[in-house]
Amino acid sequence: MSAKRIALFAVAGLVLIGSGAVLVLVTLVWLRAGAATPRPLSTATVLQRVQPLAQLITVKYVLEKVVVFEDPRYFGNLIPLGENRIILLAHGEVKAGVDFSRLTTNDITVSGRKIVLTLPPAVVTDAYLVEQQTRVLDWKTGLLRSFDKDLEQTARREAVTEIQRAARQSGIVEEATTRARTELGAFLRALGFEQVELRPMRP
Repeated sequence: MSAKRIALFAVAGLVLIGSGAVLVLVTLVWLRAGAATPRPLSTATVLQRVQPLAQLITVKYVLEKVVVFEDPRYFGNLIPLGENRIILLAHGEVKAGVDFSRLTTNDITVSGRKIVLTLPPAVVTDAYLVEQQTRVLDWKTGLLRSFDKDLEQTARREAVTEIQRAARQSGIVEEATTRARTELGAFLRALGFEQVELRPMRP
């Protein structure tokens, strides 16, 4: 075989190898382009992925409050029998968040890369006392009264109501709403949506 023919075969082989390399390169580029542009998600899929976020997007306030609970009694509504009183140092926690389990497919509209989602209102989800840090500061039994063993439990229930009211006044619900909108918006954009519109749910 002449040197010229060997050279021709070598060139042809290089052309074939080069064509294969180009084909592989084009295929990889096409696959990467497909991976960078995910398929639009359906409404049901979005709902399935959003609902578990309820436990993740929450706001917690830690509060400490002195609660004075008094229980005066009278004989015949005229003669005072004295009052039982307890002073409680209440250390409590209040949590608020958005209940995404209320969402249905009717609350989500998907159009290509745009999503419109109706967001439920934020609510207080839990309020309780931290027992290890809650203690009685003072306890008084009226002169003509008997010891009331249920007084502390009554005061504790009142304390939970008080810290929940204090958290609301401090803006826990508004903060939970803002956080839910921020984090849910980022989550939806991470799913591939370019336009995200969050609307408040009507009461």
